[in-house]
Formats: sequence, C-alpha cells, structure tokens
Amino acid sequence: MRERGSGRGPRNEQTENTTWRHECRNRSTRRTKPLLQAFGILFNERDYARAQRFWSPQYIQHSDHIPPGREGLFELVRNAPATMRYENRLILANGDFLMLHGRFSGLGAGTPNWIVVDIVRLENGVLAEHWDVIQDEATRAASKSGLPMFGDKFPDE
Repeated sequence: MRERGSGRGPRNEQTENTTWRHECRNRSTRRTKPLLQAFGILFNERDYARAQRFWSPQYIQHSDHIPPGREGLFELVRNAPATMRYENRLILANGDFLMLHGRFSGLGAGTPNWIVVDIVRLENGVLAEHWDVIQDEATRAASKSGLPMFGDKFPDE
C-alpha cells in the first residue's frame, strides 16, 4: 500500500532509523578509528615514526603543559615514564572537531592518573589542533559523589 501522494511505499520508521544510525556510525568511525590509532601509537606504543603520519607538521598546541607543535608533543611523550598508558572511554564528534574522554595512567610514583578531555581539530584527515582539560583521578575516599571519574572502578580498586 502506498502513502497517498508520496509516490513511494509505506514508511518504515524502524528501517529509516536503523539506516540513519548506521550512516552516522560509519561517518564517525572514519574519523574516530584513525584518531584512536594515533593516540595508541604515540602514547602506548611510542612509535614516533608511525605517529608522524597522524599529526600535521603545522600542528597547533593550546595546552599549557605541552611545548608547541608536533615535536613538542612527541618530546613530552619521550620524557614521560615508560609506564604511561592511554585508555579511551568516549569520543564525541562535531564536524572536524572531536572530544576524547580518556585516562592517562602510569605517570610515575605518587602521581595520580589523569582524566582528560582532549579536544582535537582534524584537517585533511590529520590532527591539526589540540586543547585539553585535565583532572587528577579521584580515589573512592576523595570522591564526594561516590562515583568513579572513569569507567566503573576507582583507581585504587
């Protein structure tokens, strides 16, 4: 049965919604998968040669604790403890801007994990610009909400 005047068959909202979600997921995955690869290769594998292809040579760094440019970021990672690791929990995308909610752990004895929101701008498929917001990860004893800041466990559990 056709909808009157539409020129097409009956609407199937479930199919339309599923198609829309699939298209959105595919568009997001095209941006998020390389971004997660970039963070893994740089922060966890420490493969600077491979990481270069993900960061623009004109990379703009807005963070107050990271020296300017791609080399400033790479140098920061080179000087970080070998135990440092990055884990991602969530990525939000809006056009060429993406926000990553993640945790940096293994920062050295007595240094709490960092819970970070990294905001990046992609240009021509590579990281072109970066901002961040960083907090020390709270323990259960320090958490006023009683909830972990990342995942479902506190860092001391």
